[in-house]
Amino acid sequence: MRGFTFSDFLTMLWAVQWTATLVIISLTLGGPLGLAMAMMRSSRNVILNGISLVILQVVQGVPLLGMLMFFYFGVPIFLGIQVPALVSVCVAFTIFTAAFLGEIWRGGIQAVHTNQSEAAACLGLTRWQGFRHVIAPQAFKVALPATVGFVVQLIKNTSLASVVGFVELARAGQLASAATFAPLTAYACVAAIYFAICFPLTQWSRSLEKKLHVVR
Repeated sequence: MRGFTFSDFLTMLWAVQWTATLVIISLTLGGPLGLAMAMMRSSRNVILNGISLVILQVVQGVPLLGMLMFFYFGVPIFLGIQVPALVSVCVAFTIFTAAFLGEIWRGGIQAVHTNQSEAAACLGLTRWQGFRHVIAPQAFKVALPATVGFVVQLIKNTSLASVVGFVELARAGQLASAATFAPLTAYACVAAIYFAICFPLTQWSRSLEKKLHVVR
């Protein structure tokens, strides 16, 4: 048994890169899927709308921890394929991100008045051109603060990846606590690092709400 040292804190800082990696991968893969979900939810096609609604209800109704457990422990049982921790975690977080971003962006799209799409059609723009040049910029303005807020939640939720042994910030804190028998110090450092990352993003989200007049 040893005491908590500065090297343990540095190890936690090193683990932040894996937290950032999870967030980047989740946004990179989940963003396009989220946009597709938003388009399907906003579609007048009953089938597409229904499919997206079922997917959304399933993902939002199942805890993220449950999805992590399924992809890491369940897939090898059902398919006989051993899934690395990084892959299972990325798949679970990508699905989670796609569902929630899709709902946020769907709200942004539907917040744009239907007169805008009608005006785009009157100008001779196709439906895709109208969405790209007229609807999307206005929806982006509405949805940006909520998107930043979701990123904050995503960063904090990456701590759940520790349950499958993936060494990110929270897992590094667990290892430091077990090695030093100083859980209060270890988890205080973990909380401080999370706060240092999330607080500026939270403030940015609030400033965007005021700057873009989303509250009104």
